[in-house]
Amino acid sequence: MKKNLRMISRLTAMAMAGVLALSACGGKKAETSTTTAKAEETQAMEESKAEEKAEEGSSEAFDKLVEEAKGQTVNFYGWGGDDRLNQWLDGFYAEYLKKNYDITLNRVPMGIEDILTQLSAEKKAGSTESDIDMIWINGENFKTAKENDYLYGPFTEDLPNFKEFINQDDPETTADFSYPIEGYEAPYGKAQLVLYGDSKVGEFPKNTAELLEFAKANPGKITYPALPDFTGSAFVRNVIYDIVGVEQFQTVKEDKEAVRELVKPAMEYLKELAPYLWKEGKTYPESAPTMMNMYSDGELIMGMSYSAYIVANGIADGSFSPDTKTFLFDKGTIGNTNYIAISKNAKHRAAAEVAINAMMAPEVQLNRYETLKTIPVLDNAKLSKDVQEAFSKVDLGEGVLPQSELLSKRLPEMPAGLVPIIEEIWQEEVVGQ
Repeated sequence: MKKNLRMISRLTAMAMAGVLALSACGGKKAETSTTTAKAEETQAMEESKAEEKAEEGSSEAFDKLVEEAKGQTVNFYGWGGDDRLNQWLDGFYAEYLKKNYDITLNRVPMGIEDILTQLSAEKKAGSTESDIDMIWINGENFKTAKENDYLYGPFTEDLPNFKEFINQDDPETTADFSYPIEGYEAPYGKAQLVLYGDSKVGEFPKNTAELLEFAKANPGKITYPALPDFTGSAFVRNVIYDIVGVEQFQTVKEDKEAVRELVKPAMEYLKELAPYLWKEGKTYPESAPTMMNMYSDGELIMGMSYSAYIVANGIADGSFSPDTKTFLFDKGTIGNTNYIAISKNAKHRAAAEVAINAMMAPEVQLNRYETLKTIPVLDNAKLSKDVQEAFSKVDLGEGVLPQSELLSKRLPEMPAGLVPIIEEIWQEEVVGQ
């Protein structure tokens, strides 16, 4: 329908141009203008027909995938440490795939490092079939997988929901940690680093300088997860952004000594902060969930998470005090997107593509938003008014920030290659001091 309207509009414009040309000119000039207008009109019709044919072909190709996927079991490999997410995947999402496509979801909890190790071993062994179908992945792990030819693609252009509901101009649609995606993974949820704390303690810090004073006033009651934990690493990068700035990290060379010099002020800050942290900064919690449990037990007065609405979930299930509130630094916090990729030798590739397409369906994204309180990946402008309204009515719960505030203070991720370099520097400069 949209393409037809575009064609009509274009043809109308061409016709008007022809009329104007005839009105303004006489003799041969008029004939030339008429010929040009007709040629352009013909071209427009041919282009429109080609577009329609391509769309029909794409639709037919996806219909074939749907038919091929019937009765298949798709293996979804990814981190299994989030119980709420696991329940949603095994419940709503699995039921949706079964009901609508006769696909059985088999969720395989496995850390991304182990997934990459398995893919590497399969490649070295010359295997042409892998039990790994879908992969939850992003950042430097995606870069590693793509550069080592572990992934199937490009495939996103095969997916109707990707084309219809995802903002193609969003930088996070085209790049993952500044690394080109090129159709090798599809978005399924947005994350953003948030800080949370006990509001009874007083005003929350708005920047790194205030965080240092906050820590001095509450010694031993603040910490962050040890790198390379994903959340701990993001927190350190956020500290770097607050102290050093953002722009230069999009262009700096992936050279350890060059990066070390650039982040030196931030590392000096973290060393100054360390004595006022839990255990005087001599050790750090191994993971974000461990830190969250410490906060729940009253051992800490502050924490951080990549789950933007963790406070609402924590208050709802009783693990967080009702006095817990979400906050951000004034300059903002790092945000990124969760993606799903397909292994190059996926045994059930058809089912994987159909399942990934389903993950981007408005009704699935809405249920994720309602159940898990995760930021949707859909372009609101591409949704119907009814669906927009349904999203706007979702109760995000207590102690959280509205999505508009989160997205207005969303900072870009660093290029994937910088992340392991910064983690090494932190180990050397902060832990090894």
